[in-house]
Amino acid sequence: MRNWRRLLLPIFHFVLYVPFSGHITVNIQREMRILQVCSVTTFGGGERHLADLSHALTDLGHEVYAASVPGSPLWSELSFLPNGRTLALSRGNYVKNLTGLAAFVRAQGIEIIHAHAARDYHLVALAVRLAPRARLVLTRHVLFPLRRINRPLLRSAGRVIAVSQAVAESLRRNGVIESSKITVVHNGIDTDRFDGSIARSGELPVVVGTVGHLAPIKGHDIFLRAAALISAHRPEVRFVVIGEDKSPQMDHRRSLESLIVELGLNEIVTMPGWRDDMPAVLSSFTLFVSAARSEPFGLAIVEAMAAGLPVIATASEGAMEIIEEGFSGKLVPVDDPEALAQAINYLLDNPLERSRLGRNALLASRERFSLARMARDTEQVYREVLVGA
Repeated sequence: MRNWRRLLLPIFHFVLYVPFSGHITVNIQREMRILQVCSVTTFGGGERHLADLSHALTDLGHEVYAASVPGSPLWSELSFLPNGRTLALSRGNYVKNLTGLAAFVRAQGIEIIHAHAARDYHLVALAVRLAPRARLVLTRHVLFPLRRINRPLLRSAGRVIAVSQAVAESLRRNGVIESSKITVVHNGIDTDRFDGSIARSGELPVVVGTVGHLAPIKGHDIFLRAAALISAHRPEVRFVVIGEDKSPQMDHRRSLESLIVELGLNEIVTMPGWRDDMPAVLSSFTLFVSAARSEPFGLAIVEAMAAGLPVIATASEGAMEIIEEGFSGKLVPVDDPEALAQAINYLLDNPLERSRLGRNALLASRERFSLARMARDTEQVYREVLVGA
């Protein structure tokens, strides 16, 4: 018996027994070979998430690989990966992408394939069938339901990460993914990129800003209508909309530009498009507003909090998981420009309250939404998938 114990002892150095659950969870602290996949050619919150996660997993000692489209913003963001760690995806050749991805996975000994965009779910699910030693993880960044026709193919996913409880509930209601495979890992950001210590005085200019791609769901029209109500009594306040119109004909931007003219806001509203220097952008704001009609998470909200800004957000799904009303920000009803204007005016009238909310927001961002926390939680998901937990 003692000889058996000597033989088994090294194994138990890698195993953590959890007596209350009756389960054994393998906790092998070794590096993993992880492939991040995204064929999206624009750059938004999901792509920022993938790039930051890749950095953080590399810092944790893992071998991180990536498959993306050459020339895309994401491809540039992933240029820090060593030679041989990236796979070029075609913009339109599905068969080439499938065979190339499966061959790359086999050649590199990839253990985890992690896909972040719904357009890639089929691709990676089929690739895993061609390279069966790899395990599949998906991240769901949006609230839209998956089509039920996807259910048979997506059974191969070991785990589906939802970026918020709201997204997880949407997945459970949808029924395409087994509930036992759904887990929540809130998005995290590199809080060190944002200087939350910037002092904002009551001097001009006073800038109320919002960040988000130009689409009706982001509620920029509500933001502009609130701006019109505020400008009637505060002509010195300036309003900024940071975001890119991803629609082919730029219809959303044109609609907002027409509304600006209609409301007589030409002199006080600017829409400079997308900006890569988000820390500098946020440092120029007096306060941050999210007027979204629906929001699966709200990465821009967390970035504003990390910059130490007071935040006003509509009570969308994601915002309610991020903001503690009255402590780390203010929540107002969706689609209500009058309520939004009232909240903005209140904070503009109360610099001490702005300062209090900004300090609390900064602390909350570092405690709850750090990149390190997100990377550790995601790493744990990978380990559980590899041992079939």
